[in-house]
Amino acid sequence: MKKVKKAIIPAAGLGTRFFPATKTIPKEMLPIVDKPAILYVIEEAIQAGIEDIVLIQGRGKTAIEDFFDVSYELEDKLIKDGKSDVLEKLNKIRSSVNIISIRQKAALGLGHAVRCAKPVIGEEPFAVLLGDEITITNSRSDNVTAYLCDQYEKTKLSSVWVLPTDPKDSHKYGIIDVGPENKDLSGGKKVLGVVEKPAASKAPSTWALPGRYVFNSEIFNYLDMIKPGNNGEIQLSDAMNELAKSSTLNAYSFNSRRYDTGDKLGFLIANIDMALEREEMREELMKYLNKKFTK
Repeated sequence: MKKVKKAIIPAAGLGTRFFPATKTIPKEMLPIVDKPAILYVIEEAIQAGIEDIVLIQGRGKTAIEDFFDVSYELEDKLIKDGKSDVLEKLNKIRSSVNIISIRQKAALGLGHAVRCAKPVIGEEPFAVLLGDEITITNSRSDNVTAYLCDQYEKTKLSSVWVLPTDPKDSHKYGIIDVGPENKDLSGGKKVLGVVEKPAASKAPSTWALPGRYVFNSEIFNYLDMIKPGNNGEIQLSDAMNELAKSSTLNAYSFNSRRYDTGDKLGFLIANIDMALEREEMREELMKYLNKKFTK
């Protein structure tokens, strides 16, 4: 049984929600305090046992590749300034995983981005981790990607992470159909279908897809088969819908601390929470917040 050792991080989006900040800076590189959002995703993948990460990038996203490359002048200065501990953390990540970059020549949807990685993935199982969705883990036991990888090893079936969402927010996510008995998915449940960003009145459930998936290579067959939607994009949710109908796709709820950093409010909340956990910032930030909001 093959273990899940490869992951795809689609990072070719234009980041229009953060424009003009993202005109020259990829949204995945926007900092959560002093650490780019995508680094949290890669740390999650490494902790889950992933060895090869395929970055799907578009034009103007070379800053992500550069971040994981060597910068001799900067690194030499960090060492001379006695800040080698900062460098050691990054070097540990470099040595723990292979970063493979593939150019998506046009922004043709999440499904197309995943399909671009097929030459690297081949017939192996793989994870898909959205680069603007971050989870904070203390150990492998609360790592959602690790959990999905473990479920795949047990079942040999593709699986997705789902979270309950307010019906008014269903238009932001892919929503799964798991039939009438859908109150508890902690033990997993077969997905009957997937609807991409439906209106609340058309959502088949309140279970949303927050950007963590593990697939076997069968998903590529459906990505090759489906037609582009009205916006010209190939949606991963359409391929998942076909996979759910023809084979088996399981959904699992899993308690993980998660931030949607592709959303402005989610991005700000993540920064505040992460700053409050930093010993050197907590006291002064709390003083500021108390002064700001205490009458």
